[in-house]
Amino acid sequence: MDVIPAIDLRAAQVVRLLQGQYDRQITYGNDPAEQARRFHADGARWLHVVDLDGAKAGQPVNTATIAAITALGLLKVEVGGGIRDETSIRHLLDLGVTRVIIGTKAVSDFDWFSRMARKFKGQIVLGLDARDEMVATHGWLQGSQQTVLEFAAQADKLPLAAIIYTDISKDGMLCGPNIDRTKALAQAVRTPVIASGGVKEVADIRRLAPIGVAGVIVGRSLYEGTLTLKDALAAAR
Repeated sequence: MDVIPAIDLRAAQVVRLLQGQYDRQITYGNDPAEQARRFHADGARWLHVVDLDGAKAGQPVNTATIAAITALGLLKVEVGGGIRDETSIRHLLDLGVTRVIIGTKAVSDFDWFSRMARKFKGQIVLGLDARDEMVATHGWLQGSQQTVLEFAAQADKLPLAAIIYTDISKDGMLCGPNIDRTKALAQAVRTPVIASGGVKEVADIRRLAPIGVAGVIVGRSLYEGTLTLKDALAAAR
C-alpha cells in the first residue's frame, strides 16, 4: 500500500480546506516545492496535488507551482482540480505530471471521460468524491444522483490508473477514514482504489492496509503532527 502525502494549493500556498469548504481554510506554508522536497526526504514515492483554485475555476490555475514541483524530479506527481478538457490533461502531462485526476467532468460527461481514459491509457485517475453514498462534483460544491458503487462499476471498465475515493465528511477532519465504504468499493472493482480523507494516526494506516486498497492519501495529519510520513510508510509495509 502506497502512502501518498498531499499538497492542496490555493494562491500558490500549501493549505487545507475542512470538509472541502473554501471558507474553512488552514494555511500551512508558502513554498509547495520545498514541502514536496521534504516529503521525498521522508520516503515518499508519490505526491498528491489538488489545485483548489482550479477546482473552483473549472480549469487548472496553479500550473506554475505544479511545474516547480515536477521540475524537482523527485516524486511521481498526480494532480487534480478543475481538469475538464483534453487541453488541460495534455498541458499537465507535458509539465511532467505522472497521472491526472478527473472528477466533476467524469460524472457530468462520462462519454468524454471514457474517451480520455482510452486516449491517455494508464494516466487518468477517477476522483470519486462522496457525501454519504452519493457522488459529489464541482469542488464538492454540488451533489449528483449517482451512488459511488454505481458510478465505479461503469468506470471500472476503463483503463484507469486508479480510483481515488474521498469521503467528504471525513476530509481534513482527523476523525479516521471511512473503512467500511472504502472496503466495499475496493472489493467491488478491479481498478486500484486509493483511500482519501480522515487519516489521523498510525492506527488508521494499519486499519486500511488489510482491506485491499492500493494506497492512502494523507494530508492534514502530516501538517498537524498527529502522524509522521516515516511512521505511516512503516505501517503500510
